[in-house]
Amino acid sequence: MHAIVDSPNTLTFGGRTYTAAIGRGGRRSDKREGDGATPLGLLVLRHILFRPDRLAAPQAAVPVQALTPTDGWCDDPAHTAYNRMVTLPIAARAETLWRDDTVYDIIGALGWNDDPIIPGRGSAIFLHLARADYSPTEGCVALSLPDLQAVLAGGLTGILVKA
Repeated sequence: MHAIVDSPNTLTFGGRTYTAAIGRGGRRSDKREGDGATPLGLLVLRHILFRPDRLAAPQAAVPVQALTPTDGWCDDPAHTAYNRMVTLPIAARAETLWRDDTVYDIIGALGWNDDPIIPGRGSAIFLHLARADYSPTEGCVALSLPDLQAVLAGGLTGILVKA
């Protein structure tokens, strides 16, 4: 089942509307690395990552994997691991997934620029936890912990981001 994002602050799934945060750059069809935009289109939920020291594994319709402190995501368009999960440290720019804050306590890896990967077209587009004030993300979609757990348990398999 797919959720729909058709405004900057809501996600609709299973007949319910949830408060959401999206990218500071809005929704764009011409997504580029670093623009802060959430890409338009169907973003298939590939798998779930979670912090096992903070939360139990969430129920989900896709594979679920525990994070480790050395997990990262390469966002360096010049590196061969661009837009892929990596082990840190790495000789490239990469985002640390094991964070001090709670934003990445649950991460849904969304299928953007991954089949095929095109350098510079954007990386690390996730479904993750929102900050308390629902401030914009760097291009991801974010929900509160109870809402994210509910949509995952409800069988979420993707997000359709509309203009």
